Amino acid sequence: MQVKSRGVVLRIQKYNDEAQIVDVFTEQEGRVGFLVRISHSRRSNVKSSLFQPLALVELEWSHRAGGGLQRLKWVSALPLSSVPYDPYKASIALFLAEFLSYAVREEQDSRWLFAYVIHSVEWLDTCAGNFSNFHLVFLLQLSRFLGFYPNLSLTEEAESVTEGAYFDLESGCFTLLRPQHSHFVESREAHLLPLLMRLRYETMHLLRLSGVERSRLLGVINEYYRLHIPGFPELKSMTVLRDLFGAE
Repeated sequence: MQVKSRGVVLRIQKYNDEAQIVDVFTEQEGRVGFLVRISHSRRSNVKSSLFQPLALVELEWSHRAGGGLQRLKWVSALPLSSVPYDPYKASIALFLAEFLSYAVREEQDSRWLFAYVIHSVEWLDTCAGNFSNFHLVFLLQLSRFLGFYPNLSLTEEAESVTEGAYFDLESGCFTLLRPQHSHFVESREAHLLPLLMRLRYETMHLLRLSGVERSRLLGVINEYYRLHIPGFPELKSMTVLRDLFGAE
């Protein structure tokens, strides 16, 4: 069966000196792994140089039943004007690609999730203003599609409650009682979470965070995902992102 689809590149791994394995989150088939031969020929229909973290591509392949690595027939880039060239945006792309490579599972119903991811990449690419909170907003909204979006019911009942509430990372909700385990956010900083969760890309610049607050929130969100996705690891690219956006 021939499949043609848009995709977002998640991970590139060396297979041997002549090939690499590329994980792509596709619109039609969800997450798909491809065995891609390394070619620098201009005549090649599959140029390995097109595969970069969070790159947007169009692909065509012959679907092989039974899973395993697929082989591409053709690939082209959906051009981005700033993400690959802006060092701050490129660092966000590297981090989010690594994050998604562990968060996106093959068995998920992926159409709405794919639409969200590709819209987010395109928005970041065209953004000319302040995008320091982009990765935080992206990750919190991503949890909606993965089934563990935090419960805001307590803070929606009374805004004043927020200042005295803890955020329980295990249950994904706010509580007035200090949790009996260690996976929670103290009330002095938990009040930032509902503010952040109500933001959209167009309004995220309105929440002014210090570098320390932004770095801490990234750590909290990462811990939240590690608690809710089995096997979710420490991310190598997280240190780079903290250095860039946690020093402002």
